[in-house]
Amino acid sequence: MNALTRTLAGRLGGLMLTLFLASIVIFSAVLLTGDPIAALAGGAKPTPELIAQIRADYHLDEPVWSRYWMWLTGVFQGDFGRSFVYKTDVLTLVAPRFGITVQLVLLTVLFILIFGVGSGILAATRGRAVDRTVAVLTSLGMALPTFVVAILLIWIFAKSLGWFPVYGEGTGFWDRLWHLTLPAASLAVLFIAYISRVTRGALVAQVHSEHVDTARVRGIPRQRIFGAHVFRNASPQILAIAGTTIAGLFAASAIAEVAFGLGGIGSLLVQAAARADLPVVQIVSLLLVTIFVVLNAVADLVSALIDPSSVAGGTSA
Repeated sequence: MNALTRTLAGRLGGLMLTLFLASIVIFSAVLLTGDPIAALAGGAKPTPELIAQIRADYHLDEPVWSRYWMWLTGVFQGDFGRSFVYKTDVLTLVAPRFGITVQLVLLTVLFILIFGVGSGILAATRGRAVDRTVAVLTSLGMALPTFVVAILLIWIFAKSLGWFPVYGEGTGFWDRLWHLTLPAASLAVLFIAYISRVTRGALVAQVHSEHVDTARVRGIPRQRIFGAHVFRNASPQILAIAGTTIAGLFAASAIAEVAFGLGGIGSLLVQAAARADLPVVQIVSLLLVTIFVVLNAVADLVSALIDPSSVAGGTSA
């Protein structure tokens, strides 16, 4: 078994273990946050008969481990439970909202890759003045919370200029893109600054390395040195950080979704938590953890494929 195969096996094992432990934590934590009988009774004082029916329907008299196992096997079979508040299957609530969140995250990722990686490359290769300008802008971007950026963008581009809508997700491709531009921009600013700093640092380290100096001495063209030596060797570090960042966008999207009135899973989670809708909280939390863990594992494996020596050295498992 070579180093890459061992890395793949290790990542898959770690992935399954992490998801298993996360499912236990999510199921256990939600049990401590409220009384499901009060939630199911809709706020009214339940009669003894109604309490007995609720306890039987939701297996509340079963041991916790038995309820956990029934919940987990139900998830694997596509049974995500029934919302206490909306009185409908959780799957029918989550599925359409998940599509909106995925579209928001994809547009945000596009902004991050273009402006984050692009500005990092400019800072590392275009001289001190550009480097300092990018440093100032990224410092500002990292200092501004997402909700503050959202308010500024609404005020400038929606209220003052009227270029973009301030509420809703729109219908159809172009209308949806128009509605998601400001939310994606507000969500991207912090991550653009972070990826720009990482890209700039990784590229500068490669520019001053011995193998790049050797390539210059041998007369290899500058653009070829940058593509074949500098950017290629820096890309595993950039990709690893970008993977973590993109994975975290799904959880961070809740701020933009609430600020711009989008019906994604982030805003659904906020509403469900506020109304003690436990089945929805459980499934959305498990979905976000799964996305985060899977995307991180994929980013690590792609980094290992680009630079197998890091796997052999044990630095990129």
